[in-house]
Amino acid sequence: MTWADWFPFVFFPFKILVLGVGMFFSIKWHHDQAKKEEREKRERDGSRDEGELQDALRQG
Repeated sequence: MTWADWFPFVFFPFKILVLGVGMFFSIKWHHDQAKKEEREKRERDGSRDEGELQDALRQG
């Protein structure tokens, strides 16, 4: 049995494993970026609302 006979049995599972791990981390990274952007947006909106509240308290 030569290396050409067993190469597909080793290479294809390895390829599927590497691509699967890469896809997992790619999806995880994009998900984490979306959560980070949402959190930053909430913080910006919250600080803006807090500033408006303080202005209203000073005026009233």
